[in-house]
Amino acid sequence: MEGIIQSPSRHDKRRILKNMRRCRNGQLKIRYQIVLNLLEGDSVAKIARMLRVAESTVRRVRERFLAAGEAGLVDRREENGDRKLDEEYLGRLYEVVASSPEEFGWTRPTWTREMLVKVLKRETGIRIHVATMSRALKMIGARRGRPKATVGCPWSEPAKRRKLRQIQRLIARLPQDEVLVYVDEVDIHLNPKIGLDWMVRGQQKQVSTPGKNVKRYLAGALDSRTGELTWVEGERKTSLLFILLLWKLVTSYPGAKRIHVILDNYSIHSTEQVRLSLATEQGQRLQLHFLPPYCPDDNKIERVWQDLHANVTRNHTRPTMPELMSNVRRYLRKRNHDKHKQLLS
Repeated sequence: MEGIIQSPSRHDKRRILKNMRRCRNGQLKIRYQIVLNLLEGDSVAKIARMLRVAESTVRRVRERFLAAGEAGLVDRREENGDRKLDEEYLGRLYEVVASSPEEFGWTRPTWTREMLVKVLKRETGIRIHVATMSRALKMIGARRGRPKATVGCPWSEPAKRRKLRQIQRLIARLPQDEVLVYVDEVDIHLNPKIGLDWMVRGQQKQVSTPGKNVKRYLAGALDSRTGELTWVEGERKTSLLFILLLWKLVTSYPGAKRIHVILDNYSIHSTEQVRLSLATEQGQRLQLHFLPPYCPDDNKIERVWQDLHANVTRNHTRPTMPELMSNVRRYLRKRNHDKHKQLLS
């Protein structure tokens, strides 16, 4: 065994085996396994093959064990002094990542790890390696994501909050014989939306596109109580598509005294055709509530469309629109089925 220990006692071997089994540190556990195999008389080369480590690692562990026993197996980084990635450092890193580099004097609008190392050195006096910054970012739950494009609401903040509170009160006090739905439209493109996907090293997945794009449109209404979706389809996104959805809502909720419709300010929602439709006897059961401009996060159906794109249209491989729309319908029907089962359980 190349002289690691002379005639090890059974007690020593049992103690080392017991400590290895209790160990929760992966690297330390490998060092224990190396020592145990050396104690069994296995060669350096055999241990390296068996544990899938370098022969130099086996020799280094053997030398540390010969010099200091089990204490030599412990990670020596604990001798490096106070831990750099402490709570104060990570807290400041969280604040910096959540802001813009331009707030710290950089002209580049997006962060790099190297920039973060320099800014945190200036902010905390602590300098770390770029690889350590990767670990620090993981510790605070940071991720590289795609920002969301937004447009500011032209209303004053008090007016915006006042309108949103009115809708919230309506939802909270909604009578049992009334219904509230969130309404919006979504575009379905035959040319697939290209989105992020997992790939193995050295691979870049390819998504075939038909070339000439074809579009279909859905107008949907999300029930605020059940989460189920009512939708209609069309080849054009016009007031007629919206009116078709309103009539489907009237027939889908025959017992509802009033159907409240939360929607955005898109032009097709407030045309003369819509006004005349709402003036009919059945149309008077419908009441439209317009959100403040550019407030998509307050229209809960937006998340349904995001999920639809993620599960069906993004990077899709359907060559024709009928096949793609078949997938869209299948997904939405299954979604309603799952919501219905949740209500019954």
